Amino acid sequence: MLGVQRGATDQEIKSAYRKLAMQFHPDRNPNNPDAEEKFKECSEAYAVLADVEKRGMYDRFGHAGVGGAGAGAGFDPTVFHDFSDIFGEFFGFGDLFGGGRGGRRNRAQRGADLREDINLEFEEAVFGAEKKITYRKQENCEVCGGSGSAGGKAPVSCRTCGGRGQVRYQQGFFSIARTCPACQGAGSVIGDPCTKCKGEGRVLQPKTIDAKVPAGVEDGTRIRFSGVGEAGIHGGPAGDLYVILHVKEHPFFAREGNNLYCVVPISVTQAALGAEIQVPTLESEHMLKIPEGTQSGTVLKIRNKGVPVLNGHGKGDLFVEVRVQTPTKLTKRQRELLQELQGITPVENKPQRHSILDKMKDVFGQA
Repeated sequence: MLGVQRGATDQEIKSAYRKLAMQFHPDRNPNNPDAEEKFKECSEAYAVLADVEKRGMYDRFGHAGVGGAGAGAGFDPTVFHDFSDIFGEFFGFGDLFGGGRGGRRNRAQRGADLREDINLEFEEAVFGAEKKITYRKQENCEVCGGSGSAGGKAPVSCRTCGGRGQVRYQQGFFSIARTCPACQGAGSVIGDPCTKCKGEGRVLQPKTIDAKVPAGVEDGTRIRFSGVGEAGIHGGPAGDLYVILHVKEHPFFAREGNNLYCVVPISVTQAALGAEIQVPTLESEHMLKIPEGTQSGTVLKIRNKGVPVLNGHGKGDLFVEVRVQTPTKLTKRQRELLQELQGITPVENKPQRHSILDKMKDVFGQA
Protein backbone atom coordinates (compact mmCIF):
# COMPACT_ATOMS: atom_id res chain seq x y z
CA MET A 1 0.00 0.00 0.00
CA LEU A 2 2.79 2.44 0.87
CA GLY A 3 5.12 1.18 -1.87
CA VAL A 4 8.16 0.60 0.39
CA GLN A 5 10.54 -2.35 0.54
CA ARG A 6 10.57 -4.89 3.39
CA GLY A 7 13.75 -3.39 4.86
CA ALA A 8 12.55 0.23 4.69
CA THR A 9 13.62 2.50 7.56
CA ASP A 10 11.16 4.33 9.79
CA GLN A 11 11.95 7.59 7.99
CA GLU A 12 11.33 6.01 4.56
CA ILE A 13 7.99 4.65 5.76
CA LYS A 14 6.99 8.01 7.19
CA SER A 15 7.99 9.84 3.98
CA ALA A 16 6.00 7.41 1.83
CA TYR A 17 2.95 7.78 4.04
CA ARG A 18 3.24 11.58 4.05
CA LYS A 19 3.28 11.67 0.26
CA LEU A 20 0.23 9.44 -0.09
CA ALA A 21 -1.67 11.14 2.72
CA MET A 22 -1.22 14.55 1.13
CA GLN A 23 -2.34 13.11 -2.20
CA PHE A 24 -5.52 11.41 -0.95
CA HIS A 25 -6.53 13.59 1.99
CA PRO A 26 -10.30 14.36 1.87
CA ASP A 27 -9.77 18.11 2.18
CA ARG A 28 -7.86 18.01 -1.08
CA ASN A 29 -10.37 15.66 -2.74
CA PRO A 30 -13.85 16.86 -1.79
CA ASN A 31 -16.76 14.65 -2.86
CA ASN A 32 -14.36 11.87 -3.87
CA PRO A 33 -15.14 8.73 -1.83
CA ASP A 34 -12.37 6.77 -3.57
CA ALA A 35 -9.73 9.23 -2.36
CA GLU A 36 -11.12 9.07 1.16
CA GLU A 37 -10.92 5.25 1.08
CA LYS A 38 -7.35 5.39 -0.19
CA PHE A 39 -6.46 7.80 2.60
CA LYS A 40 -7.87 5.42 5.21
CA GLU A 41 -6.01 2.47 3.72
CA CYS A 42 -2.61 4.18 3.67
CA SER A 43 -3.20 5.50 7.22
CA GLU A 44 -4.01 1.99 8.42
CA ALA A 45 -0.91 0.64 6.67
CA TYR A 46 1.25 3.25 8.36
CA ALA A 47 -0.32 2.44 11.73
CA VAL A 48 0.90 -1.16 11.32
CA LEU A 49 4.40 -0.38 10.05
CA ALA A 50 5.01 2.41 12.58
CA ASP A 51 4.45 -0.03 15.46
CA VAL A 52 7.47 -2.30 16.10
CA GLU A 53 5.42 -5.29 17.28
CA LYS A 54 2.79 -5.01 14.55
CA ARG A 55 5.45 -4.62 11.90
CA GLY A 56 7.21 -7.77 13.14
CA MET A 57 3.97 -9.75 13.00
CA TYR A 58 3.24 -8.44 9.51
CA ASP A 59 6.75 -9.33 8.30
CA ARG A 60 6.30 -12.91 9.52
CA PHE A 61 2.62 -13.63 8.86
CA GLY A 62 1.36 -10.95 6.46
CA HIS A 63 -2.16 -9.53 6.89
CA ALA A 64 -3.18 -12.46 9.09
CA GLY A 65 -0.51 -11.55 11.61
CA VAL A 66 -1.96 -8.12 12.36
CA GLY A 67 -5.44 -9.36 13.12
CA GLY A 68 -7.30 -7.44 10.48
CA ALA A 69 -5.61 -4.13 11.20
CA GLY A 70 -5.25 -3.61 7.46
CA ALA A 71 -9.02 -3.73 7.12
CA GLY A 72 -9.63 -1.03 9.70
CA ALA A 73 -10.56 -3.07 12.78
CA GLY A 74 -7.20 -2.62 14.48
CA PHE A 75 -6.32 0.85 13.27
CA ASP A 76 -5.35 3.18 16.08
CA PRO A 77 -5.35 6.80 14.88
CA THR A 78 -3.48 7.93 18.00
CA VAL A 79 -0.29 6.58 16.44
CA PHE A 80 0.25 10.15 15.24
CA HIS A 81 -1.79 11.85 18.01
CA ASP A 82 -3.43 13.76 15.17
CA PHE A 83 -2.85 14.06 11.44
CA SER A 84 -1.10 17.41 11.78
CA ASP A 85 1.90 15.91 13.61
CA ILE A 86 3.28 14.28 10.50
CA PHE A 87 3.30 17.57 8.59
CA GLY A 88 4.27 19.92 11.40
CA GLU A 89 7.87 18.64 11.34
CA PHE A 90 8.40 20.23 7.93
CA PHE A 91 6.03 23.19 7.80
CA GLY A 92 6.32 24.49 11.37
CA PHE A 93 2.61 24.55 12.18
CA GLY A 94 0.75 21.99 14.21
CA ASP A 95 -2.87 22.31 13.06
CA LEU A 96 -3.57 21.43 9.44
CA PHE A 97 -6.71 20.48 7.55
CA GLY A 98 -8.88 21.56 10.46
CA GLY A 99 -7.30 19.03 12.88
CA GLY A 100 -5.11 19.47 15.92
CA ARG A 101 -5.66 19.96 19.57
CA GLY A 102 -5.81 23.76 19.52
CA GLY A 103 -8.69 25.90 20.58
CA ARG A 104 -9.52 28.55 23.09
CA ARG A 105 -6.71 29.14 25.54
CA ASN A 106 -7.43 29.50 29.23
CA ARG A 107 -6.97 33.15 30.21
CA ALA A 108 -5.56 32.18 33.60
CA GLN A 109 -1.76 31.83 33.51
CA ARG A 110 0.79 31.08 36.22
CA GLY A 111 2.90 34.00 37.38
CA ALA A 112 6.63 34.13 36.65
CA ASP A 113 9.28 32.95 39.10
CA LEU A 114 11.60 35.54 40.62
CA ARG A 115 15.20 35.46 41.87
CA GLU A 116 16.86 37.42 44.64
CA ASP A 117 20.49 37.18 45.83
CA ILE A 118 21.47 37.80 49.46
CA ASN A 119 24.81 37.85 51.24
CA LEU A 120 25.43 35.93 54.47
CA GLU A 121 28.15 36.15 57.04
CA PHE A 122 30.06 32.91 57.53
CA GLU A 123 28.46 32.35 60.94
CA GLU A 124 24.96 32.99 59.57
CA ALA A 125 25.43 30.20 57.05
CA VAL A 126 26.70 27.84 59.75
CA PHE A 127 24.11 28.53 62.46
CA GLY A 128 21.18 29.80 60.38
CA ALA A 129 19.61 33.25 60.35
CA GLU A 130 16.42 35.25 59.91
CA LYS A 131 16.66 37.61 56.95
CA LYS A 132 14.27 40.19 55.52
CA ILE A 133 14.12 40.08 51.73
CA THR A 134 12.75 43.09 49.87
CA TYR A 135 11.98 42.82 46.17
CA ARG A 136 9.50 44.02 43.56
CA LYS A 137 6.81 41.83 42.05
CA GLN A 138 3.63 42.00 40.01
CA GLU A 139 0.61 41.74 42.34
CA ASN A 140 -3.08 41.62 41.59
CA CYS A 141 -4.56 45.07 41.05
CA GLU A 142 -6.61 46.02 44.10
CA VAL A 143 -8.97 48.17 42.00
CA CYS A 144 -10.21 45.45 39.63
CA GLY A 145 -9.28 42.45 41.76
CA GLY A 146 -6.98 41.11 39.05
CA SER A 147 -9.67 40.87 36.36
CA GLY A 148 -8.31 43.78 34.30
CA SER A 149 -11.84 45.09 33.70
CA ALA A 150 -13.21 48.32 35.09
CA GLY A 151 -16.16 47.98 37.43
CA GLY A 152 -15.92 44.20 37.51
CA LYS A 153 -17.29 43.85 33.99
CA ALA A 154 -16.83 40.48 32.34
CA PRO A 155 -14.63 40.15 29.23
CA VAL A 156 -16.41 40.20 25.89
CA SER A 157 -16.09 37.73 23.04
CA CYS A 158 -13.21 38.48 20.68
CA ARG A 159 -14.51 39.82 17.36
CA THR A 160 -11.42 38.76 15.43
CA CYS A 161 -11.81 35.02 16.10
CA GLY A 162 -15.46 34.95 17.15
CA GLY A 163 -14.54 33.61 20.56
CA ARG A 164 -12.73 30.53 19.24
CA GLY A 165 -9.23 31.66 20.19
CA GLN A 166 -7.93 30.79 16.71
CA VAL A 167 -8.07 32.25 13.26
CA ARG A 168 -7.70 30.16 10.08
CA TYR A 169 -5.89 30.94 6.88
CA GLN A 170 -6.23 29.10 3.59
CA GLN A 171 -2.95 28.38 1.81
CA GLY A 172 -3.65 26.25 -1.22
CA PHE A 173 -5.26 23.07 0.02
CA PHE A 174 -3.95 23.71 3.58
CA SER A 175 -6.25 25.15 6.22
CA ILE A 176 -3.90 26.59 8.84
CA ALA A 177 -5.02 27.50 12.36
CA ARG A 178 -3.13 30.23 14.19
CA THR A 179 -3.52 31.67 17.67
CA CYS A 180 -5.69 34.76 17.46
CA PRO A 181 -3.42 37.85 17.59
CA ALA A 182 -6.15 39.99 19.15
CA CYS A 183 -6.98 37.87 22.21
CA GLN A 184 -3.83 35.69 22.30
CA GLY A 185 -5.95 32.57 22.19
CA ALA A 186 -8.22 33.45 25.12
CA GLY A 187 -11.32 33.88 22.96
CA SER A 188 -12.30 37.02 24.85
CA VAL A 189 -10.97 40.52 25.35
CA ILE A 190 -11.44 43.20 27.98
CA GLY A 191 -13.83 45.79 26.62
CA ASP A 192 -13.42 48.41 29.38
CA PRO A 193 -9.89 48.13 30.86
CA CYS A 194 -9.15 49.08 34.47
CA THR A 195 -7.62 52.55 34.62
CA LYS A 196 -5.02 51.56 37.25
CA CYS A 197 -3.55 48.39 35.68
CA LYS A 198 -4.50 49.23 32.05
CA GLY A 199 -6.25 45.89 31.66
CA GLU A 200 -3.25 43.83 32.80
CA GLY A 201 -4.86 42.86 36.10
CA ARG A 202 -1.51 43.34 37.87
CA VAL A 203 0.63 46.21 39.11
CA LEU A 204 4.29 46.31 40.19
CA GLN A 205 4.61 46.57 43.98
CA PRO A 206 7.43 46.32 46.57
CA LYS A 207 7.28 43.23 48.75
CA THR A 208 9.11 42.16 51.92
CA ILE A 209 9.16 38.65 53.36
CA ASP A 210 10.83 37.12 56.41
CA ALA A 211 13.10 34.33 55.22
CA LYS A 212 14.46 31.68 57.55
CA VAL A 213 17.87 30.48 56.44
CA PRO A 214 18.50 26.98 57.86
CA ALA A 215 21.77 26.10 59.60
CA GLY A 216 24.41 24.49 57.43
CA VAL A 217 23.75 26.17 54.07
CA GLU A 218 26.66 26.66 51.68
CA ASP A 219 27.64 29.30 49.18
CA GLY A 220 25.36 29.02 46.16
CA THR A 221 22.52 27.29 48.03
CA ARG A 222 19.13 28.01 46.44
CA ILE A 223 16.02 28.28 48.62
CA ARG A 224 12.55 28.24 47.08
CA PHE A 225 9.69 30.20 48.61
CA SER A 226 6.52 28.88 47.04
CA GLY A 227 3.76 31.20 45.87
CA VAL A 228 5.47 34.53 46.55
CA GLY A 229 6.66 35.24 43.00
CA GLU A 230 4.76 37.17 40.35
CA ALA A 231 0.99 37.07 40.71
CA GLY A 232 -0.80 34.90 38.17
CA ILE A 233 -2.61 36.44 35.21
CA HIS A 234 -6.41 36.48 35.30
CA GLY A 235 -6.65 34.34 38.41
CA GLY A 236 -3.74 32.01 37.68
CA PRO A 237 -1.48 30.77 40.51
CA ALA A 238 1.47 32.86 41.65
CA GLY A 239 5.03 31.94 40.76
CA ASP A 240 7.83 31.16 43.21
CA LEU A 241 10.72 33.15 44.62
CA TYR A 242 14.20 31.63 44.47
CA VAL A 243 16.75 33.07 46.89
CA ILE A 244 20.42 32.46 46.07
CA LEU A 245 22.78 32.59 49.06
CA HIS A 246 26.29 34.01 48.85
CA VAL A 247 28.45 33.24 51.91
CA LYS A 248 31.39 35.46 52.84
CA GLU A 249 34.75 33.88 53.61
CA HIS A 250 35.91 33.53 57.21
CA PRO A 251 39.26 35.13 58.18
CA PHE A 252 40.37 32.05 60.13
CA PHE A 253 38.37 28.98 59.03
CA ALA A 254 38.03 27.33 55.64
CA ARG A 255 35.04 25.12 54.93
CA GLU A 256 34.67 21.95 52.89
CA GLY A 257 31.28 20.32 53.17
CA ASN A 258 30.47 20.08 56.87
CA ASN A 259 34.11 20.15 58.01
CA LEU A 260 36.16 23.17 59.00
CA TYR A 261 39.92 23.64 58.58
CA CYS A 262 42.35 26.04 60.21
CA VAL A 263 46.09 26.53 60.77
CA VAL A 264 47.53 27.20 64.28
CA PRO A 265 51.17 28.14 64.96
CA ILE A 266 53.08 26.46 67.84
CA SER A 267 56.58 26.96 69.20
CA VAL A 268 59.52 24.60 68.86
CA THR A 269 59.33 23.67 72.51
CA GLN A 270 55.57 23.02 72.37
CA ALA A 271 56.13 20.71 69.44
CA ALA A 272 59.03 18.90 71.08
CA LEU A 273 57.74 18.64 74.65
CA GLY A 274 53.99 18.57 73.98
CA ALA A 275 51.50 21.10 75.29
CA GLU A 276 47.86 22.08 75.64
CA ILE A 277 46.79 25.13 73.68
CA GLN A 278 43.52 26.98 73.27
CA VAL A 279 42.08 26.78 69.76
CA PRO A 280 39.16 28.98 68.70
CA THR A 281 36.06 27.33 67.26
CA LEU A 282 32.89 28.92 65.91
CA GLU A 283 31.24 28.42 69.30
CA SER A 284 33.94 28.81 71.98
CA GLU A 285 37.57 28.13 72.84
CA HIS A 286 38.66 24.48 72.82
CA MET A 287 41.65 23.05 74.71
CA LEU A 288 43.70 21.05 72.20
CA LYS A 289 46.41 18.64 73.30
CA ILE A 290 49.64 18.76 71.29
CA PRO A 291 51.40 15.38 71.58
CA GLU A 292 55.10 15.28 72.41
CA GLY A 293 57.26 15.27 69.28
CA THR A 294 54.61 16.76 66.99
CA GLN A 295 55.96 17.62 63.56
CA SER A 296 55.14 20.77 61.67
CA GLY A 297 52.18 20.16 59.35
CA THR A 298 50.54 17.56 61.57
CA VAL A 299 46.75 17.70 61.39
CA LEU A 300 44.73 17.12 64.56
CA LYS A 301 40.97 16.53 64.54
CA ILE A 302 38.43 17.99 66.95
CA ARG A 303 35.16 16.10 66.64
CA ASN A 304 31.75 17.78 66.27
CA LYS A 305 33.14 21.31 66.01
CA GLY A 306 32.30 21.72 62.35
CA VAL A 307 29.17 22.79 60.49
CA PRO A 308 25.69 21.37 61.27
CA VAL A 309 24.30 18.96 58.68
CA LEU A 310 21.72 20.82 56.57
CA ASN A 311 18.21 19.59 57.41
CA GLY A 312 19.74 16.70 59.31
CA HIS A 313 21.46 15.73 62.54
CA GLY A 314 25.03 16.01 63.75
CA LYS A 315 27.96 18.19 62.79
CA GLY A 316 31.17 17.95 60.87
CA ASP A 317 34.64 18.08 62.45
CA LEU A 318 37.31 20.72 62.87
CA PHE A 319 40.75 19.86 61.49
CA VAL A 320 43.65 21.85 62.96
CA GLU A 321 46.99 21.90 61.16
CA VAL A 322 49.83 22.87 63.52
CA ARG A 323 52.84 24.64 62.10
CA VAL A 324 56.03 24.96 64.09
CA GLN A 325 57.31 28.53 64.15
CA THR A 326 61.07 28.87 64.06
CA PRO A 327 62.28 31.83 66.16
CA THR A 328 64.07 34.48 64.12
CA LYS A 329 65.40 37.00 66.67
CA LEU A 330 67.26 35.15 69.42
CA THR A 331 68.71 36.51 72.59
CA LYS A 332 72.22 35.51 73.57
CA ARG A 333 70.93 33.05 76.14
CA GLN A 334 68.46 31.49 73.66
CA ARG A 335 71.22 31.02 71.14
CA GLU A 336 73.45 29.33 73.73
CA LEU A 337 70.70 26.92 74.73
CA LEU A 338 69.87 26.03 71.12
CA GLN A 339 73.52 25.46 70.33
CA GLU A 340 73.81 23.19 73.35
CA LEU A 341 70.67 21.32 72.21
CA GLN A 342 72.06 21.00 68.71
CA GLY A 343 75.18 19.37 70.05
CA ILE A 344 73.30 16.61 71.82
CA THR A 345 70.51 16.09 69.26
CA PRO A 346 71.93 14.62 66.07
CA VAL A 347 69.66 14.68 62.98
CA GLU A 348 70.37 12.92 59.68
CA ASN A 349 69.53 15.44 56.96
CA LYS A 350 68.27 12.95 54.37
CA PRO A 351 65.30 13.58 52.06
CA GLN A 352 62.13 11.71 53.04
CA ARG A 353 59.48 10.51 50.64
CA HIS A 354 56.05 11.58 51.77
CA SER A 355 53.29 10.40 49.46
CA ILE A 356 49.80 11.86 49.12
CA LEU A 357 48.44 8.69 50.67
CA ASP A 358 50.62 9.19 53.73
CA LYS A 359 49.37 12.75 54.00
CA MET A 360 45.75 11.57 53.93
CA LYS A 361 46.54 9.05 56.65
CA ASP A 362 47.99 11.86 58.76
CA VAL A 363 44.85 13.95 58.29
CA PHE A 364 42.22 11.31 58.95
CA GLY A 365 44.16 8.94 61.18
CA GLN A 366 44.37 11.34 64.11
CA ALA A 367 41.94 10.87 66.95
